[in-house]
Amino acid sequence: MGYPDTFEGFCVDSPKSWNKFHKSELKPKPFEDNDIDVEIECCGVCGSDVHTVTGGWGEFEGPLCVGHEVVGRAVNVGKKVKNIKKGDRVGVGAQVWACLKCDTCKEANENYCPHLVDTYNAKYEDGSTAHGGWANYIRAHEYFTFKIPDALESHIAAPLLCAGITTYSPLVRAGVGPGKTVGVIGIGGLGHLALQWSAALGAETYTLTHSPNKADDAKKLGAKEVIVTTDKGFAKKWAFKFDFLLNCADMTHTFNMPDYMSMLKVGGTFHMVGIPDHPLPEMAPMAFTANAPKLSGSHLGNNQEMNAMLKLAADKGIKPLVETLDLSEAGCKEAVERVKENKVRYRFTLTGFDKVFGRK
Repeated sequence: MGYPDTFEGFCVDSPKSWNKFHKSELKPKPFEDNDIDVEIECCGVCGSDVHTVTGGWGEFEGPLCVGHEVVGRAVNVGKKVKNIKKGDRVGVGAQVWACLKCDTCKEANENYCPHLVDTYNAKYEDGSTAHGGWANYIRAHEYFTFKIPDALESHIAAPLLCAGITTYSPLVRAGVGPGKTVGVIGIGGLGHLALQWSAALGAETYTLTHSPNKADDAKKLGAKEVIVTTDKGFAKKWAFKFDFLLNCADMTHTFNMPDYMSMLKVGGTFHMVGIPDHPLPEMAPMAFTANAPKLSGSHLGNNQEMNAMLKLAADKGIKPLVETLDLSEAGCKEAVERVKENKVRYRFTLTGFDKVFGRK
């Protein structure tokens, strides 16, 4: 058939063939008045994509097209869409729909809507399937489609739509700014952006990493000092130091959590955005009694936070460090394998969509 009835994307069939991509026809949800179709220019590669295709976050039925850091042009705009017009350069992140009617949505927490639809590996209420951005088109509700500032190149903007908002939102909601002391755990695809947000928001910002070879990068990105967590007794020097620890690593199940909790000020927060495949380590209640720390986590951010984050990135020149790969069976395979093996500094964006899908 073809657009607008069907899309085409690079897919995997099951966790057993997680790195074997092939082109497949995709059936999008019916187009509605608040929907926007985006002809995709490029799409980021997220750790979530790897957790999903490998089955780390659960089984799935293929063909599955991942990718939720989408940048492209609006080519079809529903008649009730207000703020985006045909031809606008726009982005779509890791959520494409919410009811926008429930109490949660009305409190500007649509990213926690009980009825939300993730960008891929998810179903709409009518049974339609949501498909990701390693494809020629994506269809999303206008509330989850965002104008990209002119100052941001497309391949740079793409990782902001998931990694960016995932790290920006919890910092803002925690009131991070001047007078606050923040530690960012893990300098990877998430952490290298969290460092930049925290510094740009005015907090005294530190890095906690098991990779001393990333110290120079961390300082360039805004870290005042680098704390190497493989050093014996690393936490003792920093006891009661931090208002907020943002854990961007997905290896939390290997942490000695009392060490990290001890570094928080009284009532401080250890907040997780890195999500491992495995359960968190057991913790005794005493880990919470010495300084009354909080343990929390979050999912993406809301519409207002996404727009504010994109503006901040454009105004302050905040950019992910990005390597590009050509979209293809081989490019997708290389991307997921290298992300799985932690062999990227610090994000991939798949490009060359025009060539693959035969556009002029």
